[in-house]
Amino acid sequence: MVRMKPLLITGFILTLAVILFFTFSQSEEKKIKKQFYMFSTLVSKDSDEDSFTLLKKAKQIGSLFNDPCELRLSEPPLSGSYSREEIISYTIRARAHFLQFTLKFYDFNVILPQEGIAQVVLTSRLIGKSISGEGIDEVRELECQLEKIEKKWLFKQIEVVEVLKK
Repeated sequence: MVRMKPLLITGFILTLAVILFFTFSQSEEKKIKKQFYMFSTLVSKDSDEDSFTLLKKAKQIGSLFNDPCELRLSEPPLSGSYSREEIISYTIRARAHFLQFTLKFYDFNVILPQEGIAQVVLTSRLIGKSISGEGIDEVRELECQLEKIEKKWLFKQIEVVEVLKK
């Protein structure tokens, strides 16, 4: 019985290590989706948001983007290569047109064509209210490319593919 105790303890520790590894390790696809959810959380705006919160969120949004990042948006017309600082500036200006809004992402199709590169096609939905009181409910299909830099997936390119009608 004395020899069984070390074997049981070793077996228990190995089993626990395997369970912890699979519980806490995320697939690359989950890490990529997490970046979209983080972006969604940071870009969304509450009606009672103050200036300090706005600036903090804008700075955090900048950290999600590669420097530079290629944007191809039809509304507002925005096409080209932009630095993080420019993306932060555009984000602040865009959010100023809304009293409140939420951005959600759906229908992820993640492809990893090579190490450190991800291509994602998904649907986005923006729901909110403009400063003039007009309700907004827009759906867009997006094609995005992310690049893994220092263990973090960063947006490298975002393109609006088409406007989806209800």
